[in-house]
Amino acid sequence: VWNCLADGACTKTLRQHSDYVICLAAAEKNSNIVASGGLGGEVFIWDLDAAIAPIAKSVDAKEDEVPNGNSGPALSTLCNVNSSGNIVSTNGKSHGYSPIAAKGHKDSVYALDMNDTGTLLVSGGTEKVVRVWDPRTGSKNMKLRGHTDNIRALLIDSTGRYCLSGSSDSMIRLWDLGQQRCVHSYAVHTDSVWALASTPSFGHVYSGGRDQSVYLTDLSTRESVLLCTNEHPILQLSLQDDTIWVATTDSSVYGWPAEGQTPQKVFQKGGSFLAGNLSFSRARASLEGSAPVPVYKEPSFTIPGVPAIVQHEIMNNRRHVLTKDTVGSVKLWEITRGAVIEDFGKVSFDDKKKELFEMVSIPAWFTMDARLGCLSVHLDTPQCFSAEIYAVDLNVTGAQEDLKINLAHETLRGLLVHWSKRRPKLGQHSLSNGDSSIGKDVSLKNLPHPRSDVDDGSENHANNVLPSFEFSTVLPPSIITESSSGGPWRKRITDLDGTEDDLPWWCVDCAENGRFPKENTKCGFYLHPAEGSPAPNITQGKLSAPRILRVLKVANYVVEKLVLEKPLDGSPDSTFAMGLTSGTSALDSSSRPGLKPWQKLKPSVEILCNNQVLSPEMSLATVRTYIWKKPEDLILNYRVVQS
Repeated sequence: VWNCLADGACTKTLRQHSDYVICLAAAEKNSNIVASGGLGGEVFIWDLDAAIAPIAKSVDAKEDEVPNGNSGPALSTLCNVNSSGNIVSTNGKSHGYSPIAAKGHKDSVYALDMNDTGTLLVSGGTEKVVRVWDPRTGSKNMKLRGHTDNIRALLIDSTGRYCLSGSSDSMIRLWDLGQQRCVHSYAVHTDSVWALASTPSFGHVYSGGRDQSVYLTDLSTRESVLLCTNEHPILQLSLQDDTIWVATTDSSVYGWPAEGQTPQKVFQKGGSFLAGNLSFSRARASLEGSAPVPVYKEPSFTIPGVPAIVQHEIMNNRRHVLTKDTVGSVKLWEITRGAVIEDFGKVSFDDKKKELFEMVSIPAWFTMDARLGCLSVHLDTPQCFSAEIYAVDLNVTGAQEDLKINLAHETLRGLLVHWSKRRPKLGQHSLSNGDSSIGKDVSLKNLPHPRSDVDDGSENHANNVLPSFEFSTVLPPSIITESSSGGPWRKRITDLDGTEDDLPWWCVDCAENGRFPKENTKCGFYLHPAEGSPAPNITQGKLSAPRILRVLKVANYVVEKLVLEKPLDGSPDSTFAMGLTSGTSALDSSSRPGLKPWQKLKPSVEILCNNQVLSPEMSLATVRTYIWKKPEDLILNYRVVQS
């Protein structure tokens, strides 16, 4: 529930539906009465005065409204009414306000409308029937049959006598609720009807739908005219004075000319036709080439929106995401910054994806969807901590060559930087000692990971040494999680004030203390001389190294063993960490400025896999994914080359 007359803040969040809410209806002369319907087959009638009024809360209940218009934790004191009409309390007790449940729908509800006084409610959905209710009691008055497909739009007149319905069968039907029957059918559209809007007298109706067209129809004479066409299917219509506002699957809203008080003037412009009684008659007329010409070519007003993302691809470096929006623009996003780093304009998405392809292999540390038209990134522990990268690959100034960064760790630090700065000192002190509860029931002193399985950030990681990833403060991302009582919770990262208790404990432990579950980041492999090479065998078993280790390091290790004759330790499972990180200066034959350390080296050996010479910049993970391509342990070969 939003305060649209003042600051536009969210004053209350009403959680009762078991699935997405699809439609709302309000009584114009009794604005406190609102009905809601959704995919769960539930219809609820709310008294907003009673729902918003403060109620006595149980000990564990959380306030639902929070500053800045963000909805807080779910109300543990509200009752749930499931699809069968049973009332179930979220905490085992019935507290607070519960709406009236209109029970009867077995499937999804797509359309609702209510008369001005709030004494009559109509609903429709996938059951192909129009149900009529008394919203004061939730009782069903009647059921109207006639449509052959889903009901997608409903409109009831102010007196409650007539009702209009639009359906996926492409028909508009006018119902006399007193007679409980359909009195007129209008075959105007060639596809599903998704939106209806009437003139104040209920004598004319504007309709729109999947065929991207808006028609004006005289309900008494059946005369119809094509008002305008759009580039996208039409979702909603709203008549305001002499403008019909049109919302489509596009993110912009368009205002088209309309004679709200004298719609007859539109018919005088010509191009009208008589609506048929059967849907196939309109479709046949369109196929025969007698499709009407729109009265208006261009809208009078356009309220531009942000184009929705309709296609995305996670790049191999697991930091960049390529997207395409509804206007065809292709952009490259940096996930660890939450920002667009390059806008390619209207180009081929597939061609750009091929152009940006990198032969690198980094574990998938997040999942993503664009169902809301924007990018939603999902982090789940412990999988999100599986990806590491060298700090020099991120162009971190002053970073040591071997310094590794855990992508999820630094991302969480960046997301919670405002929260950490504003967190009370007492809370920080107790948190660092493991005594502060995170959320409702979980505290850091009861971490489920034993110490040996938790990375404390002290071993070759950039914990609190390097600056965290920086996210925009102009267009900050929002953190969405589940509260301790099970409901959704959301806040922009710049609005976090340090008092939030519903952040997951593992996120807080990672951002505050640098602790996160260790994932197996090692890669086992064998190292043998290449076939025909006179080089001796320098290893006696399987070796292991970090997956991100570069082939150059392996070559460096081989050179040290061959040239410097370093003794073997005899361990078949040697990590040869010291051998791979020392002796760099002995191989450095270039001092050209601007080159990264590994680019300055000219190893005197070549490393091969499957008889293919490997690039020094390749990682072991990349070799295993793109060259080796087998589930068995990686086998690398080496041979001596001229310096």
